[in-house]
Amino acid sequence: MFKLIAFRAVNDRERCLKFIEGHRQVLESIGVKKVTSANDKWIENPDVIVVIVESKEDGLIYGGARIHKANATYPLPIVEAIEDLDVSIRDIINADIDSGTGEICGLWNSRKITGLGIGAIFMSKACLALATKLGLTSMYALLAPMTVKLGHETGYEILTQVGNNGTFYYPKLDLIATAMKLHDAVGLPLVTPEFRESVFEIRNNEHLIIEENYRGRTVVLEYTSYIK
Repeated sequence: MFKLIAFRAVNDRERCLKFIEGHRQVLESIGVKKVTSANDKWIENPDVIVVIVESKEDGLIYGGARIHKANATYPLPIVEAIEDLDVSIRDIINADIDSGTGEICGLWNSRKITGLGIGAIFMSKACLALATKLGLTSMYALLAPMTVKLGHETGYEILTQVGNNGTFYYPKLDLIATAMKLHDAVGLPLVTPEFRESVFEIRNNEHLIIEENYRGRTVVLEYTSYIK
């Protein structure tokens, strides 16, 4: 069994450092040595929520994601990543701050859990479940080609007004990233009823045993939220 844990970054530095190291290893495995938005400044940001997959047996972290709520002090990672390529992203984000917006970013998983769906699908559900608790009505994401399909499945739409119809060469010239926006992070009207029901179940419970079937394999997750 794995533990799916959500916590504020400022409340658990040790797990944050494990998250950073795991994310670094995944990026380096695909030839990315440095990413503008993959820095550790977010550890001090009170508006960052971290979601991790942790083994119940040995406490190792096998995957994670972050939710950044936009504020006036810390630019969202998507802004840091692409504003040099298209400065309009800053104004687009700023227009949504008052109504509550944020970003899901830093999604990664160890090869040890590849194929279980934990690193993408389950963590995406947990992040979307936290949107209302954080006061978010919309959310942004900067996705690699292999995760754009997941973005659509989780309600995101391509942000065509930036870049080349939403795409950028990032984090290096032979890789493409797509900017996407979830316009309704509360009602989730663009996802399937089954996906929405699963998100709402997590949203309504701070502790939950989740049994999911992914490609014929059953995965048991113990979900705990420490977000107040």
